[in-house]
Amino acid sequence: MWRRLSLLSILLVGLAFSSRAQLDSSPALGALEELELSKLSQRDLNPLGEKALAIHPEQWKHAEGEHFIYHFVHGFVATPVSVEAEFYYRVVAKALDREQQTSNTKSHIYVFETPEDWVQFQQLGSLEKWTGGIHSGGSLFILRDPRFKFADNTLGHEVAHLVVHRLYTEGVPTWIDEGFAEYISKTAHASFRRARGYRAKPHSQSIAGDDLIPLPTLIAFLRPPNDNVETFYEESERLVRFLIASDKPSFINLLDALGKHQPFDTAFLRIYAGRFATTASLDERFREYASKDAPAAESDNG
Repeated sequence: MWRRLSLLSILLVGLAFSSRAQLDSSPALGALEELELSKLSQRDLNPLGEKALAIHPEQWKHAEGEHFIYHFVHGFVATPVSVEAEFYYRVVAKALDREQQTSNTKSHIYVFETPEDWVQFQQLGSLEKWTGGIHSGGSLFILRDPRFKFADNTLGHEVAHLVVHRLYTEGVPTWIDEGFAEYISKTAHASFRRARGYRAKPHSQSIAGDDLIPLPTLIAFLRPPNDNVETFYEESERLVRFLIASDKPSFINLLDALGKHQPFDTAFLRIYAGRFATTASLDERFREYASKDAPAAESDNG
């Protein structure tokens, strides 16, 4: 009797381990389905993509989603990225009144997992050292170290760049590209976290009046200034937020005009006619808006 029970116990334990092994080897719900690189529907012609895949080439895996093609090392890292990316895509497209797919092209997203590999990629691509993610030529490259939780808007910011790049293939001015990406990614990230039970609200950083970059200078930048990059991003986000709050349809029309390389002053005064008589009035009202809730400067007479 004891021997029969022992044999039965061994059999049950064996079945339990077998079932557990099958579960562990099964893809998680919503997991990306891996594909060979040659089986992907579209190749990435971006030279940075080749440089990314040249770093530990034996480790990279590949998969496709509705709007993006993913390159990654581990599925459990890439799957949450794909969920977020598709969510952010829908939010950005809706915000720009383009709820349908913006093109038949799928953007490529490369997910790095170690800071060492990311630094190597930065060096190969001659990227700024402060970048934790970058959109370049319609492809997205990000660092997602699985040892840490991610609770920022970096992915949403870069997805916004991807969508804008699809819509405006000749490019848009840097301030509106970065400002819109910051604005919509903060809103989308807060919505994404609220949908998962977190308390989250988008936060827009106010800027003290003396720290503001003059609007003509801000609008003329061809790339974020290295010596004042934080203020550039915060002020660009504030300007986009201000223009959308003033009149969202006019903001989209302005974005369309700037995407056709129309001069800012001409396009702005035409599109926002009736709300702003001159660009000087824009500057005056924006300075008040941008510095709202900014902390007062400390007195230095103590």
